[in-house]
Amino acid sequence: MATCAAYHNTSSYDYIVKVLIIGNTRVGKSSIVLRFSDENFEPSFITTIGVDFRTKVLNIDDESVKLYVWDTAGQERFRTITTAYYRNAMGVLLVYDITDMESFEGCQRWLKNIQTHASKDIVIVLVGNKADFEDKRVVSYEEGAAMAEKIGCVFLETSAKTGVNVEEAFQSLTKQCKDKLASGTGVQVNPNGGVVLTDDAGSQGKNCSACSGR
Repeated sequence: MATCAAYHNTSSYDYIVKVLIIGNTRVGKSSIVLRFSDENFEPSFITTIGVDFRTKVLNIDDESVKLYVWDTAGQERFRTITTAYYRNAMGVLLVYDITDMESFEGCQRWLKNIQTHASKDIVIVLVGNKADFEDKRVVSYEEGAAMAEKIGCVFLETSAKTGVNVEEAFQSLTKQCKDKLASGTGVQVNPNGGVVLTDDAGSQGKNCSACSGR
């Protein structure tokens, strides 16, 4: 079992938060992460194999939060890889495609996955992506909002292409996680002053930035 551990100094940040972005394949998870981290959009983005990793520092309530975003593969055959990454995650962006009813219905399976593998108090933000394809919409805004109400979470429709609500989705997720840490109901990824990034999935996991040089 391969292990890749990277320790990052936390002195420059008030909080460190690890979040996952999950959902069926081809709903635009990687494009959302790219839009958020690099303010860029690649229409021919390659499907994620295993797990990709990005970081960004956000200012929330005049406090700095270093956000670690794990972009998981949505394909069924990679589920055993992605479950290892629920460990220590404080938040989840659960993404579906508003032009794909199957991806919306698949959220129920992902919620069961969260219940099985994640912390019971994990923060969830439900995201309906590809809002720029209004003419191809098959999942109504009201259906998404109803699911979010049932879950008890924030709901946003986003467009990785135009950037609509992408920053807002991560800001909402990060603020909720930060507030948990501030109130003492959340746990820092590593209480000893750093983040430990462990690839329990072995060589199939993809790219810790400290090791890949990205």
